Amino acid sequence: MLQEGRGTFECDGEKWPVSRAGVFTERATALLLPSGRTLTVRADTPLEAILISAPAPDGGTPVLVRADDVQPATRGRDTFTREVHNVFVTDTHAKRLLVGETFNPPGNWSSYPPHKHDGRDGEPVLEEVYHYRIDPPQGFGVQMLYAGDGESITHTVRDGDAVLLPYGYHPVSAPPGYRLYYLWGMAGAERRLALHEDPAHSWINKLKT
Repeated sequence: MLQEGRGTFECDGEKWPVSRAGVFTERATALLLPSGRTLTVRADTPLEAILISAPAPDGGTPVLVRADDVQPATRGRDTFTREVHNVFVTDTHAKRLLVGETFNPPGNWSSYPPHKHDGRDGEPVLEEVYHYRIDPPQGFGVQMLYAGDGESITHTVRDGDAVLLPYGYHPVSAPPGYRLYYLWGMAGAERRLALHEDPAHSWINKLKT
């Protein structure tokens, strides 16, 4: 997943020129490679790209998603409105990975009402990682992780941080004055995005605005 910069992705002799001014400026450009392939990245400018991988069966062909292929969707409402960009979610190319980007306006929550996908309530088991960017970059965000048995951890996340989310509910908050972005990648035995919301907080979906 390209974060910013200009260069070339190359695999098995095939080349793709790529560029992105930044995650808050342009939609995603991302390359999906089948298992066992070698990726070469050549940078024409300072370039940052994030690699997300998971074991998968062999076979398939490389697929490049460009900015025009990404369709934003608004989720939530009020102070938990956020914009979600699915990159590899509903496609038929990826075999295990689910990848996308979420954008929190200043002061807003996402992954809210709190949800999980650890299989403890019958939903598919998906491990997840978030990679954060903050605008302006001196800001921060708040990443919670809690489980039904009372376990609870809160991380202060800053520009460039990553948080592993192996289980539990994991809501995110952006403080006033700072836009918050996170690249999310999930993988599991079953490639299906079916979330389990915390029943203690799902009532907020029924509020009338």
